Amino acid sequence: MVTTSSNLSAVVIPAFNEAATIAGIAQRACQFTSMVIVVDDGSVDNTAQALESLPVTVLNNPENIGKGKSILRGVKHAIEQGAHSIITLDGDGQHQPEDIPLLLEKSLLHPNTIIIAARLRGRHTAPPLRRFANGFADFWISWAAGQKIRDSQSGYRLYPAEVFQQCNTNSDKFVFESEILIDAAHQGIFSKGVAIDTVYHKNSRASHYRPAADTWEIVMMVARKLILRGFYPRGLARSLGIRTQTPVHHP
Repeated sequence: MVTTSSNLSAVVIPAFNEAATIAGIAQRACQFTSMVIVVDDGSVDNTAQALESLPVTVLNNPENIGKGKSILRGVKHAIEQGAHSIITLDGDGQHQPEDIPLLLEKSLLHPNTIIIAARLRGRHTAPPLRRFANGFADFWISWAAGQKIRDSQSGYRLYPAEVFQQCNTNSDKFVFESEILIDAAHQGIFSKGVAIDTVYHKNSRASHYRPAADTWEIVMMVARKLILRGFYPRGLARSLGIRTQTPVHHP
């Protein structure tokens, strides 16, 4: 156990038809926190039943409402129970709960920061289309957030509770995880990455992420935000590692 009652980190796992893997993931997450919350997003398999013997909280959505809104439901419950930070991870086995200490340690060094478990080790093993889509999204999201972000599509993150108190992000599906990085940065809560292994199991179920459709929705969301900010040239410069300086106005 790596958390205390005064600095409780909850784990929130959104799950849609993850009966084959969810029990193992949740059980392993229980090694690192006393609060594991699984949000069953209208699954039509035995996702909820697979968790019955485990000391976890299961929130059942009567119908599928999308990953983003499921995360928000789990986060709200965690904060109500006293969590000071929330770790989100997927239930399909690509995220290893044993990496949770890496996020917690990074968070101690960088409080009030979103910590992203970036799949940088062995990234060449990811499907080529997925690598392209992720890189494409990284460019746009980094621009809109005004900082370079690696693996912006990783759903394995640690969020300070303040993120959800200061941001009104309410997108559904996968757009949520991109938009909240931008909205948080605009509130002064930036992101830092910690490297983890890239894991793609050969016999795992097909990803719910649609590389073309979901990436397009993300790009359109980012485009709207950039238009509202006059295309945010300073954000582009910062995302490319170019230092910017606020002009000094002399009388």
